[in-house]
Amino acid sequence: MTATVPPAVLGTDRLELGEGIRWTDGRAVLTDILSGRLLAAADGPDAPHTLVAQLPCPLGAVAPVEGRPGHWVAAAGTGICRIDPAGRAEWIARPEDDAPVPMRMNDGVADPHGRFWAGSMAYDTTTDAGSLYRLDRDGRVTRVLRDVTIPNGPAFTADGAVMYLADSARGLVRRYPVDPESGDLGTPETFVALADGSPDGMTTDSEGGLWTAVWGTGQAHRYRPDGSLDRIVDLPAGQPAGLCLGGPDGRTLLVTSAHIGLADPGPLDGAVFAVRVDVPGTPAAAYRPADRADIP
Repeated sequence: MTATVPPAVLGTDRLELGEGIRWTDGRAVLTDILSGRLLAAADGPDAPHTLVAQLPCPLGAVAPVEGRPGHWVAAAGTGICRIDPAGRAEWIARPEDDAPVPMRMNDGVADPHGRFWAGSMAYDTTTDAGSLYRLDRDGRVTRVLRDVTIPNGPAFTADGAVMYLADSARGLVRRYPVDPESGDLGTPETFVALADGSPDGMTTDSEGGLWTAVWGTGQAHRYRPDGSLDRIVDLPAGQPAGLCLGGPDGRTLLVTSAHIGLADPGPLDGAVFAVRVDVPGTPAAAYRPADRADIP
């Protein structure tokens, strides 16, 4: 069950809060949240990651925009924005501007139907201050969940009918049915409750398994669709934060980590890791704006 092959290290950088890693356009992109940087991951251990964009605010995660190379939608600052190839941000909505406590966006992802989902959290992790937002294809932003402390993910099954969302502060991953037409969420159920560590970034694979980085344990876990633990990958960093499946065949598990909050970070805290796995994933889904020609 536990992986024994040591993970490869990608890049010389050690990120403060490396998250939001996605495989898209034949490369891995990731964020260093509090520095506002979007980075392309290095291919090996001896070069730094490449800067793609620099925002003047925290940057949690991005999704590519279909048919518009170099364009992204992003969970950033207090809301959701577009980023153009020059790195300029255009705000779509800032729903957390007037929150009672200082807030920032955290993780986010596009679903198979072309919508973008992003979570918010309080800087001081105030209990239940966070929310989950959905950016629909027509540009409308809707708050779909409240009373989440630290939302991570979400991750979707290949058909988009199921969403997994972690509430990291509670050690929970919940599973929600998703209406394919509206994106409305049904009644959730607890999928995984961790006794040790916190579920963080997540992704699904081609067999419907769910991978999650487990913050505080130095591990990534794979769960079968029934919620049973299938595999543990040990990592030489205490705070794994984000992950995705990528590489030419989709069988490389890429994991980010963080050194934030560590009094004495180790040499690989904040590194990005690559581990070969058996079951492939798929490239990151894209946000599909409604002005695409395929929309009536």
